[in-house]
Amino acid sequence: MPDLAQHLSDEYWKRFNRIPFLYIAPGRINLIGEHVDYNEGFVIPAAIDKHFIFAIGPGRNDKCNVYANDLKEGVSFSFHDLNPGESWVNYLMGVIDAFQRRGLLIGGVDCIFGSNIPPGAGLSSSAALCCGFAFALNEIFKCGLSKLQLAKMAQYAEHEFAGVNCGIMDQYASLFGEQGAALLLDCKSLTHEVLPFTLSSHSLLLVDSKVKHTLAASAYNDRRDSCEAGVKVIKKKYQEVKSLRDVSRVMLDEHQDKLGEEVFIKCLFVVEEIARTQKAGELLKKQDLRGFGELMYQSHWGLSQAYDVSCEELDFLVMQAEENKTTILGSRMMGGGFGGCTLNLVSHNQEGIFKEMVRKSYFTTFKREPDFYAVKLSQGVHAIEPK
Repeated sequence: MPDLAQHLSDEYWKRFNRIPFLYIAPGRINLIGEHVDYNEGFVIPAAIDKHFIFAIGPGRNDKCNVYANDLKEGVSFSFHDLNPGESWVNYLMGVIDAFQRRGLLIGGVDCIFGSNIPPGAGLSSSAALCCGFAFALNEIFKCGLSKLQLAKMAQYAEHEFAGVNCGIMDQYASLFGEQGAALLLDCKSLTHEVLPFTLSSHSLLLVDSKVKHTLAASAYNDRRDSCEAGVKVIKKKYQEVKSLRDVSRVMLDEHQDKLGEEVFIKCLFVVEEIARTQKAGELLKKQDLRGFGELMYQSHWGLSQAYDVSCEELDFLVMQAEENKTTILGSRMMGGGFGGCTLNLVSHNQEGIFKEMVRKSYFTTFKREPDFYAVKLSQGVHAIEPK
């Protein structure tokens, strides 16, 4: 049992004088396929060994007593009276509301949670929080919901209670992730294929730029609007088109003048990224890491130059990797953009050298120290057996 789980279990006993149920909910990385989940494309996410852990049990009445161990903050509220505030409790209230809207009137809970997910790194901590809490409620109240239903409920919590209009990739990866594997997720059918991702000679290393530019949220919505505008124009001729997943390059070229330059370029990136991700899946099946890494670089520069969601710091980090392509097979920005992490596929024996080189050059350029997180691919949300 992880040390954090033991600590939370002990704290739970002190507070509630009972032995808790324990659940672990991982964050995620996305190997490739960025900004295409809300266009019903293909993505290749994976759950990772950075996670939330929940110590939880049924309450004695309708009260939800929840304590965020990392923040040293606690809240108490009735599940009949969900009034979102300005903090992490919104996510949990959103999950409870999703259960109630299905007619599942769960009882109160006593819960303590903690996390080792680096804050602000773009590893979907909010999705892990929602998915872990939803999974725990489903288990302890025996609601019988499927993982896909839980993913949709966790997404609902982010949309309606936290005001984040996210796709479903993060929640899906957190719930369905498998040890040592990535998922080729079809965001249209919401089905996946397991891709074994055996790394005998390479590691997955995140480099955290330690920046988050404020325009990320509004720019995300702008990109979604551009994609929807493109679909609306093309749909007038091709009624079968429901999203950019259904759009070919020929269709795009045919409507270029009507779309306008801005919308055309954004839609073109998405169409190319969907195709790139499908190709990446085939390369992973063949264990062609070098070919896969090259697609990672292509994905980054598409995100930077066409979709315009990168930033100077992320581009700098990818360029540093590109200068060492023999040992850094691939590198790309990961997540919504404008800060956060790059994901790098690094030779085992060069990881220390690469980190030191990046640390020095990044500090010299931006007067800021990057952080580094080595990640392994892990199982999705699951129960932990207490000792």
